[in-house]
Order: sequence, then C-alpha cells, then structure tokens
Amino acid sequence: MRPFSFFRYIFVYMKQVSLRDLFLTFAKIGAFTIGGGAAMIALLREEIVKRGWISDEEFPDILAIAQSSPGLLAVNFSIFAGYRIRGTKGSIVATIGSCIPPFLIILLIAMFFSGFRDNPTVMSIFRGIRPAVTAIIAVPMIQMAMETNHSRWAWAATLAVLGLVAFLKISPIWILLVTILVSFAIALYRDKREGRRK
Repeated sequence: MRPFSFFRYIFVYMKQVSLRDLFLTFAKIGAFTIGGGAAMIALLREEIVKRGWISDEEFPDILAIAQSSPGLLAVNFSIFAGYRIRGTKGSIVATIGSCIPPFLIILLIAMFFSGFRDNPTVMSIFRGIRPAVTAIIAVPMIQMAMETNHSRWAWAATLAVLGLVAFLKISPIWILLVTILVSFAIALYRDKREGRRK
C-alpha cells in the first residue's frame, strides 16, 4: 500500500461514524417520533444532516426512496441512511436503534393505557400534542421544498401534487407511479437527444 493511500485510509477510518453513535442517534429519533414516520423528518435533519453524516443534497433523495418503498417510513429511512453512513452494519444498527424505543413505549402504553385512557388530563395532553406534531411535520417539508425546488417547473409540480393529494384526495401511489413514468420518459428523451448531437 502506498503511503498516501495508507494515510488516506486512516483519515477516512478515523472520520467514520461509530456504530454506537449511530445506534444512540437513531434511538433518540425513534423515541421522540410522535405522530408517525413523517414527524421523524425534522429530527432526522437536525441529528443527521447537521452532524455532516448525510448532505443536504442526499437527504431528500434518501427520504424519497424511503417513502416510495413498501413498509414504514421510519424503518425504511433507517435502513437507507444507515447503509449510506456505515454500510450493512450501519443499516442494521440504525434500524434496531430506531425500532427499539417505539416498541418499548407502545408495549408500555398497551399494558397500562386502558387504565387511564378516559382520564381528562391524559386526553388534554394528547390534544395539545396534535398541533405541535403538525408543525413538526410541516416545517421540514417547507425547508426541503425551498432547498430542492430551483425552478418554476419544480414549484409548479410541488404545488400541483399538493393540490391533488390535499384537495382532490388522489392516492399518492398513483402520483408516484405517474411521476416515475414521466421522469423515465424525460430521461430517455434527453439521452436520445444527446446521442443525436454526438
């Protein structure tokens, strides 16, 4: 091994995220994901992007893959992000970390919730959490739209999809399928066009 390659290897290894840090970070995200997988997005940006584990450009791509894949968003994102950060081991550790806290919390709620589910104080707490969860979900969505939409066409597509889902109640599945087909067709058209120029 050349000296330069050796030192480069050592530098990369030392910068590598430890599996312990990865587990603890995703466990913290899993423990405070109130309101479903979408509420996880704000914490993910805060914990992963700001640490430099994933770039601002990669985050929306991983999120899109996680949302498009079958299964829970939290689990899918943990698998993809963990793999991006530390490979197969990172994928496993991040997934376990994100799943254990919710599993234990839900288990405790299932065991004891029936005893206080009609308690007025508990119901008030849940009603108070709902608006906060809505804001937690909305803020990262707006931030990602502002960071990734760099043209009028991108903003038009974003607003069109928002309208289709929110007001016309069209299933996101159909929108994703149409988007994939249109993107594929555009990519083929551009490839053919570039091939003709060459």
